[in-house]
Amino acid sequence: MSPAPRRRRAAGEGGGDAARFARLGLRVASDFVLHLPIRYEDRTRIVPVAAARDGRPAQVEGVVVRSEIVLRPRRMLRVELRDDSASVSLRFFHFYGSQAKLFAEGARVRAFGEVRAGLFGAEMVHPQCRVVRPGEPLPQTMTPVYPTVSGLGQARLRKAIDEALDDLDWDETVPVNVVARLGLPPVAEALRAIHRPDPGASIEALADRSAPAWRRVIFDELLAQQLSLARSRRARARQRAPRLADGALAARLLASLPFVPTAAQRRVWGEIAADLACAQPMNRLLQGDVGSGKTLIAALAAAQAIGSGWQAAFMAPTEILAEQHHAKLRAPLEALGVRVAWLSGSLKESGKREVRGRVAAGGIDLLIGTHALIEDSVEFARLG
Repeated sequence: MSPAPRRRRAAGEGGGDAARFARLGLRVASDFVLHLPIRYEDRTRIVPVAAARDGRPAQVEGVVVRSEIVLRPRRMLRVELRDDSASVSLRFFHFYGSQAKLFAEGARVRAFGEVRAGLFGAEMVHPQCRVVRPGEPLPQTMTPVYPTVSGLGQARLRKAIDEALDDLDWDETVPVNVVARLGLPPVAEALRAIHRPDPGASIEALADRSAPAWRRVIFDELLAQQLSLARSRRARARQRAPRLADGALAARLLASLPFVPTAAQRRVWGEIAADLACAQPMNRLLQGDVGSGKTLIAALAAAQAIGSGWQAAFMAPTEILAEQHHAKLRAPLEALGVRVAWLSGSLKESGKREVRGRVAAGGIDLLIGTHALIEDSVEFARLG
């Protein structure tokens, strides 16, 4: 997506709300346009109180027939609102005196919120309300609800985003034939449809992100992510790293195993061994179930680095797991002449100093531990 700003600025650029907008990462017009809703509210129609479904948000409109502050079971403002079908009780546990005056008997009020069954009929707790004139027009589109911060209301945020939408031109970054083949709308059309859904738009499709406009934005986000990853891979391919190509020690470790590795383990090890032998840094995630042999593959990789004249580090997320790795790997590796040690935060300071000194002097080939391995005080003589 490539926004091109026109002369006018977005409502959020500057002004008293600038600091609040900045907390949301909204500074220029394009930021506002890309600040997407988290859900939608259907305020395009009035639902008769009798037809409102229990537990579902609805917008009702009626006349105040009673308004009172009650003290039991707890202090609250209770307003009885009646339309042609039934009555609904509006309950406010936190309210101001001005709110109580708002609900004068005879006032016409439009309320949006969750309708539920109470002890004395339908009720709404802390609905969003406003006094309206008879026949006052309804919104023509679904009302978007955005992520916000304290002190920044939805109405103010919507106004800023609406102005930003009018303030930008959008250049299409995806070839037109690709957009057409995938059945996606143009990016500018998609963004406007997300912020200003058509009156007939499905609120379910908007909510579950299956609407064409949302599919276009999701496609662009995935495309941008993949392009970023491709650039990172290309940059990494230009980096240089020592070739860890001597597989003799790893082969001896394999031969010493009391079992035969599975075909999957051999395949994965072959791929990793080939990566280690390259002149570029390896960047891999090895995924597998518990007991699938991930530790074995990591030990083989460490053995190939050590056999090539380098040191290796084996870091585990917890001290218990690090200690288990140390207990499991120490004997088979030391039998092959590998000098193994472990380092954790629970070691006494004298023990830590002794291990750090041996690592710095090159007297340890494989260091196993927790995040203590990456502390500034740990220096390797020749980490591969």
